[in-house]
Amino acid sequence: MSLIPSFFSGRRSNVFDPFSLDVWDPFKDFPFPSSLSTTAGDNSAFVSTRVDWRETPEAHVFKADLPGLKKDEVKVEIEDDRVLQISGERNVEKEDKNDTWHRVERSSGRFMRRFRLPENAKMDQVKASMENGVLTVTVPKAEVKKADVKAIQIS
Repeated sequence: MSLIPSFFSGRRSNVFDPFSLDVWDPFKDFPFPSSLSTTAGDNSAFVSTRVDWRETPEAHVFKADLPGLKKDEVKVEIEDDRVLQISGERNVEKEDKNDTWHRVERSSGRFMRRFRLPENAKMDQVKASMENGVLTVTVPKAEVKKADVKAIQIS
């Protein structure tokens, strides 16, 4: 999630999400190479890949829409002990000099999303799968041990 809320998108946005590491780049859609974005010039629709993060009683589940990508074109990594990183790249389609392009709307380029995971995440049991262009990353949660409460006799 960006640090600036989107008033124009239909998706929910939470500016105060403490686990998100996304940084808003105010210049990412401008055509100059001095943009803070590492993917200047790429189509931002793919670069800003949408990821849903759902917490169940057993796990944290991340789902990312990555249409057209194969599982070997996507990386899922754990960094700095508690940071989940999802990254990849869609290559630009080869152009034939005899073709005339009327519109280019499908995106290409690199993408990367990073999420700081909470303390209860079992980092050694992370699983990822990809089906029909949807990447699912499951991070199991450690059981929270309830403190033993002993009743003390009052004298």
